[in-house]
Amino acid sequence: MTTTAPSSTTNDQLFGRAKNSIPGGVNSPVRAYGSVGGTPRFLVSATGPYVTDAEGREYVDLVASWGPAILGHAHPGTVEAVQQAAARGLSFGASTPGETELAELVKQRVSVDGDGPIEKIRMVSTGTEATMTAIRLARGYTGRDLLVKFAGHYHGHSDSLLAEAGSGVATLAMPGSAGITAETAAQTLVLPYNDLDAVRAAFDTHSERIAAVIVEAAAANMGVLAPDRGFNRALAQITKAQGALLIVDEVLTGFRVGSAGWWGLEASRTVPDGAGWKPDLVTFGKVIGGGMPLAALGGRREVMDFLAPLGPVYQAGTLSGNPLAVAAGIATLRHATPAVYESLDRTASVISTATSEALSAAGVEHTVQRAGNLFSFAFTDTAPRNYDDVRAQETWRYAPFFHAMLDAGVTLPPSVFEAWFVTAAHDDRAVDRVLQALPAAARAAAAATP
Repeated sequence: MTTTAPSSTTNDQLFGRAKNSIPGGVNSPVRAYGSVGGTPRFLVSATGPYVTDAEGREYVDLVASWGPAILGHAHPGTVEAVQQAAARGLSFGASTPGETELAELVKQRVSVDGDGPIEKIRMVSTGTEATMTAIRLARGYTGRDLLVKFAGHYHGHSDSLLAEAGSGVATLAMPGSAGITAETAAQTLVLPYNDLDAVRAAFDTHSERIAAVIVEAAAANMGVLAPDRGFNRALAQITKAQGALLIVDEVLTGFRVGSAGWWGLEASRTVPDGAGWKPDLVTFGKVIGGGMPLAALGGRREVMDFLAPLGPVYQAGTLSGNPLAVAAGIATLRHATPAVYESLDRTASVISTATSEALSAAGVEHTVQRAGNLFSFAFTDTAPRNYDDVRAQETWRYAPFFHAMLDAGVTLPPSVFEAWFVTAAHDDRAVDRVLQALPAAARAAAAATP
């Protein structure tokens, strides 16, 4: 682990100070290290594949800001674009040319052979806002009230989506959230992932009331869990036959697992038995903003035109399409070339394979979970297919594994229920540091007890 000039303030001191003014000391729950224990690292800078904490310690980063740092931290092209935009003004509360440029770029990228599901786009500030708006739009367009989601999938923290959600809800072992009324919860049907019979049964019972099915394109918030072959295509067929909409959440996978996201991998037949379908609505976040607060929803023209000011479904946001965020998004997408995706896939394969080999050598039962260049590990000898399978693993092995890697200068997601992320900046030096840390971390996982 590299150490730069140390600060006189420690992570412990910063966390203690934060807890006096911020609930739990964090502004997003998983940052609190609740499932792994210990003191969160307070980061002060990042460059390429590295982050540096307030004590001056440098780590190889496998969080990548939960995905957006696809090019590496502080990529010069992205930083320059943001600096130029900032010099022109931080926010206008009015339309800018950059919004249209980014919308056109997204439409172009989310296509295969010139054909894709995105005809119009509405920009917002967060992934939660994007999925919340997509659900409201689906209800407004269909005139129906029920929503179908899958256990373990996380679509943000809006009221109708927190039942049996993944990500921080899974990390904290919460069934949902206080403050959500029974009436609101009753409007969401939670089904097992990868279970088409359950989807068909839901429509048999509620065929005239289901407005939409929302699904992560490939699940990545209960660990990584790719859909069964043909699952997404079957969802599209079922919803179309029933007059409902299919909302595909690509907040994590969009522009991260490929130029056109997970849908693009399926449409291009990179994922077997996935071609021949299109979602009605798609939500984006993370990479689309290049690390700035930006998200979007897009889809078919006739559905998107139900949004105000053309249609009766209202949505607004003072900072929607913020010029700095738009500039970061445009720069990031333009620099995310085919060579970048080849690098991401190659690095993900090297690290995931080496991690699996280290765990096997230490006698730790596990499975490798992959969806494109996203990956994670489940401490079980049987590959999970749904949320119940994921929760049945030996989760208590992750905390000692995590801390052994952290002590060796590698920062991982502080939860077994999160994906690992690589960047195009992870060169041989950074990868070698990860590989050198793995044997001791695997032994720590092997020695763990419940």
